[in-house]
Amino acid sequence: MAEKKATAKKATEAKATATKKTTTTKKAAAVKAEKAVVVNAENIGFKAGDVYQALAATGEALDVKGIAKAAKISEEETLLGLGWLFKEGKLIGTEDGKIALA
Repeated sequence: MAEKKATAKKATEAKATATKKTTTTKKAAAVKAEKAVVVNAENIGFKAGDVYQALAATGEALDVKGIAKAAKISEEETLLGLGWLFKEGKLIGTEDGKIALA
């Protein structure tokens, strides 16, 4: 009788672990889908505006992390905006790796 209880308990624990792994995997996939950066000219233009406004508001050179934090956007979105602004000649890079308005 004790053997049946132990076997049943192990089976229940195994099932719970399998369910937990499946749920965790689904949640991780959902989070990845939400954080995907939309790459099109309109979205990148908006991110460039966010980057420009953040640099203008601080009035000093910032690194990528600092710009992302000030603009309240992801680092990936920050890099897209920086590329746009560098191409337009609106930014300059400093010797210490920071970025400032031109």
